[in-house]
Amino acid sequence: MADPPRGTGPRGSAEEQVMRALYREHAGALYGMVLHLVGGDRQRAEDVVQETLVRAWRHLDRLDPARGSPRPWLATIARRIVIDGHRGARARPREVPESALDRLPDPDAPAADDELDRALRLITLTDALDSLSAAHRAAITETYLRGRTATEAAAVLGVPPGTVRSRLHYALRALRLALEERDATP
Repeated sequence: MADPPRGTGPRGSAEEQVMRALYREHAGALYGMVLHLVGGDRQRAEDVVQETLVRAWRHLDRLDPARGSPRPWLATIARRIVIDGHRGARARPREVPESALDRLPDPDAPAADDELDRALRLITLTDALDSLSAAHRAAITETYLRGRTATEAAAVLGVPPGTVRSRLHYALRALRLALEERDATP
């Protein structure tokens, strides 16, 4: 990580000196913590540490040496930035890799409209399934997509058959709502 920028004066302002001290003492530890939180994405970790220090600079008035180390405060800021990033990513539509776009049918082909409609229905259904909880999605996957009975699915999922049936009931309700939200009701 690069050092913070230097001020115009020979030693910089008191504010700048505090920021340099924060960077020297805490940036490495923050980076390690954030790197773990972002699943090893080094670029994202650097961005989060930088944003953490920028926010700390904006709120230097909250730093009180009498309270002890500011590291827990900085860690809380970094953690919130990571959480906000995850929430923001969930709110945006998922990006589709170009390889998936290559599989779309040729729009000039005679049966392309049917294939395109089928592809759009599958994308909508996949998106709706992704909106379900993991337990509900697993129940639907094991029974409807893999063709297992509730008893067989229960053995695979490690839950009682009644739980699978209950999850299926609520999963299908949630799936119907998710499809209605996407204007794709059957």
